[in-house]
Amino acid sequence: MNYVLFGMQGSGKGTQSKFLAEKFGLAIFETGAALRALASDGSELGNKVKAIMEAGNLVSTEVVMEIIADFIHKLPEGQSVLFDGIPRSKDQQEQFDALMESEGLNFTGILIEISEDEALRRLTTRRLCSSCKSVFPAFYEGDKCENCDGELTTRKDDTPDAIRVRLDTFLEKTVPVIEAYKAQEKMIIVNGEQSIEGVTSELINKIG
Repeated sequence: MNYVLFGMQGSGKGTQSKFLAEKFGLAIFETGAALRALASDGSELGNKVKAIMEAGNLVSTEVVMEIIADFIHKLPEGQSVLFDGIPRSKDQQEQFDALMESEGLNFTGILIEISEDEALRRLTTRRLCSSCKSVFPAFYEGDKCENCDGELTTRKDDTPDAIRVRLDTFLEKTVPVIEAYKAQEKMIIVNGEQSIEGVTSELINKIG
């Protein structure tokens, strides 16, 4: 089974995606990472993506679907995927669903659910490693990254106003996608306002 991971900013999606991939042997497709990897690989599609990014333009949904198809076709036969950050809008959902159907792939959504208040609290107090870019929650007590010993800093775009814009975009664009998959009974929902370990345990229980 393939999975599509959803969660409001601050829900811990990035952390949980790594746990899920390791536990269930999933390949992770994360749009930003896929774009960066392609832009540097010298392929025809990669050069196309690189030109779009260097021009300062957003990559269209059509091109994103090309990138997903390219990612799928490079996987070993039978390899399941965890999609993180796609689809983010109804337009993307329509094209993503069509692509998955054409590839003969089934999938289920996973929603790590937190409230807007909790998202705001987490995002205004989290810190970022200046070296490896790992994200650390408010309760992390050290001043150094546990992964590479880099300095921890606050993200410049983690101001209340900037966070509010990102949350509003999620509510306006992505929540309708989530509701559509719920209506199709294709959504696993977990409580994201637990400890990291609690979220992981609930995910494993509901997926496994």
